[in-house]
Amino acid sequence: MYDESMPHNFKGLERLAPLWRAVIEIAFIVFLFYSNLLMGEFTSSNGQGKTFVFALKDIFTGTNFTIAIVSALIGYAGFEYLRTKL
Repeated sequence: MYDESMPHNFKGLERLAPLWRAVIEIAFIVFLFYSNLLMGEFTSSNGQGKTFVFALKDIFTGTNFTIAIVSALIGYAGFEYLRTKL
């Protein structure tokens, strides 16, 4: 049933809400992954002259990005499973 008081694009936004939630949660998991890698760069190998830019270049690799995305998807799936079961 169409309601005149609702905006025309509200149904489109309502359908996209789960997708946006998934994107935000996956992006947050990827952020946590990279922040953990960055902290590890400075704590495990605190060499002289190691700069922030050097650490960023060291952690932003294709392999790390693949690991981050796969881990984020697994984490998101796990949390969605728990969210529906609880």
